[in-house]
Amino acid sequence: MATIEECRRALGKLSDNMRGAGGDVHAAAALDRSVSCHITDLDVTFAGRLTGGRIEVDETLIGPPPGRAQIRLAMAGDDLVSLVNGELNFATAWGSGRVRLEASLLDLFRLRKLL
Repeated sequence: MATIEECRRALGKLSDNMRGAGGDVHAAAALDRSVSCHITDLDVTFAGRLTGGRIEVDETLIGPPPGRAQIRLAMAGDDLVSLVNGELNFATAWGSGRVRLEASLLDLFRLRKLL
């Protein structure tokens, strides 16, 4: 099982990948939205903002997210690490329910370029 620190590093790597991307991916990452990522098996939530093409984690909270971020992810820690390392396909994980993504319809259309 992935640790809290491994999950934090995975989010940092995802953020670095998004910032370095070009074209449609860079445009999709340029959103300014509140974001939360609940790691279900650790019952920890990383909360922050997607801004300037990066994910900036401001808080690490015990339990599910207390508020409703504009972009909400939920998954097991191992799945987060596998997604970021390219070992797990997002569409397959999302379709099977291993990863949950909630956002406005417009944001979902933009985010599909990232995922």
